[in-house]
Amino acid sequence: MDRNLRQNRETANDDDLDAFLAEIGARVRMARAKRGMTRRILASDSGVSERYLAKLEAGTANPSAAVMLKLAHAMDYPIGDFIPGAETMPAEMTAVVDQLRTIGTERMADVTAILDAKFDTVSARAGRIALIGLRGAGKTSLGRHLSNALNVPFIELNRLIEADYGASIGELLALAGQPAFRRHERRCLDQAIAAHDHAVIATGGGIVTEPDTFATLLRNCHCIWLQATPEEHMSRVVAQGDMRPMLKNREAMADLKSILEARTPLYERAATVFDTSDLDEDEAANSLAAVARGVLG
Repeated sequence: MDRNLRQNRETANDDDLDAFLAEIGARVRMARAKRGMTRRILASDSGVSERYLAKLEAGTANPSAAVMLKLAHAMDYPIGDFIPGAETMPAEMTAVVDQLRTIGTERMADVTAILDAKFDTVSARAGRIALIGLRGAGKTSLGRHLSNALNVPFIELNRLIEADYGASIGELLALAGQPAFRRHERRCLDQAIAAHDHAVIATGGGIVTEPDTFATLLRNCHCIWLQATPEEHMSRVVAQGDMRPMLKNREAMADLKSILEARTPLYERAATVFDTSDLDEDEAANSLAAVARGVLG
C-alpha cells in the first residue's frame, strides 16, 4: 500500500514537472517570437546551442539557472517572466490585471477611455502620432505622407537610434545585442517626445515587446497599428530589395506568422488599426490621413 502511494506521488510529481517545463518552453518560444528572433539568432546571441533551444522550447529540457540567465540577457527579457508563478509584477498591479481579465479584451477601449478621462493621459499625447506594426507595413513611406498631410515633422526612430549609436541597426544588434538596442531605442524615443509636441513617429516593429518603452509610447502618442497580411509584409520587404526572406521562404514565412501572432495582442493596444492590405500607396496615404485626423480629434 505504501509503495503504491509512493509511486502515485512520484508519478504526480513527474507530471507536474513535465507541465512546468512545457510552460517554460512555451514562454521562451513566445518571448523569442515577440523579439522577432529566429532560433539560430538566439542561439548565437546567447551561446546556448540551437539543438538545446529546440528541446527547451518543446518542453523536453530541464534548463539550469545559468541557461535561463543567458537567454534573458540575449533577449533583454525579465528572467522571472520565463518561470510560471514568478512574473515580475508588483502585487498591486497583479490585482488590477486580475480584475481587468474579468472584463475581457473587447471592453479594453472603454477602460482606456475611463483612464484617459481620470488621469488626463490624452493631453500628454499632444499631437503625436506613432505608427506601429511589423516590418513591411508601410510605417516609413506612409509616415512621410502623413507628416506632410498634417504638416508636422516626420521621425523615423530607427534612424535616430543609428545616429545615437554611430552605426547601423544591424551592426548594433550584432556587436552589442538586444539589451543595448533597447536602451538606445528608449533613450531616442524619450528625446523625440521631449523635442516634439506634434510629430509622426515611425517605430521599429519590436518596440511593443519592451513593456516600459511601449508604455511610454502609448502614454505619449496616439498609436496607429498599420496592419497587413503576412504575405503582404513579405512581398513588401522583398520589393524594398531585401532578398533574405526568400532564401528559406517556407521557414521565413512561418517565422513571420509566429512573430505576428505573438505581437498581435500588443499591437491591438493601439488607439486604432489601419489595414494597408490591397491598397496602393496613394490610397493608403489618403485614408490614413483621415484616420489620423480622427484620432487627433
